[in-house]
Amino acid sequence: MTEQRQRILESVEYIKKHMPKKFVADTALLIENDIKIEDGYKVLSKIDYDKIPPAFENNDLKKVGSILFVKIGQKPFVILKGRFHYYDGISMRELGHVIYVLQQLNIKKIISIDEVAYLNPRFQCGDLALIYDHINLMGDNPLIGENDDELGLRFPDMSNAYDVELFEVAYSVFQDNMMKMNESVFLGVIGPESETEAEARFYREIGADVVGYSLVPEDITAVHSNIKFLGIGLITRELIADKMIEDESTEAEKEKLRKKYLKKCEIDLNKIIGSIVKKI
Repeated sequence: MTEQRQRILESVEYIKKHMPKKFVADTALLIENDIKIEDGYKVLSKIDYDKIPPAFENNDLKKVGSILFVKIGQKPFVILKGRFHYYDGISMRELGHVIYVLQQLNIKKIISIDEVAYLNPRFQCGDLALIYDHINLMGDNPLIGENDDELGLRFPDMSNAYDVELFEVAYSVFQDNMMKMNESVFLGVIGPESETEAEARFYREIGADVVGYSLVPEDITAVHSNIKFLGIGLITRELIADKMIEDESTEAEKEKLRKKYLKKCEIDLNKIIGSIVKKI
């Protein structure tokens, strides 16, 4: 057994001991701590990340959130509230660890919610983006290193990285709610610095619609784990080349705008997320 698999099973053993008895879910929702989703679900129990072994290299970052075991209607599912980021010094292997733990808990489908900036001039802040593909410019990925064949194939097929069936379900829910969906190619970058004018122009020219820091490692690991993956972006920043340099807003003003747009995104997200969870 590889060291990677031993670490995964150590986490799984702890979680199984502390999760609700007879709780069986096949769907997980990954979301940042500061993104609010409505209490349309019943929380059965919670496990804080910092209680789950083994210790990460940067153990302080385990305090970012919790695993919630919940029900929406009669459907059980898992919410990972709080997210690890590559720019915080968490290694790609450790980012992948979270997904492999879900795999061992028999999760088959993941919905991942991430804040994004838009490159496509047809988009606007406060909208949602429905991700159908990505470009990885993070310079790394969670599969580099020894491969554990029990976790997944050495060279997983990424042609359906954002599962078509899940995408179609989400698409129909957007339509039912008469919401603009902004079908998008997500571009993954490291961060945490903001993008330059030249980078924004380049990102758009190579086919990206939105930019973010989190989805790509999660998606690659999910595909490796044979877990279907759906990505939804909350558009809170504009990233249009040639307009960026004209923006004279202070950092405080930009943050105020970000929070305003995030609140609008949350309202729209809460109109659809329950229906998507129930239907997939």
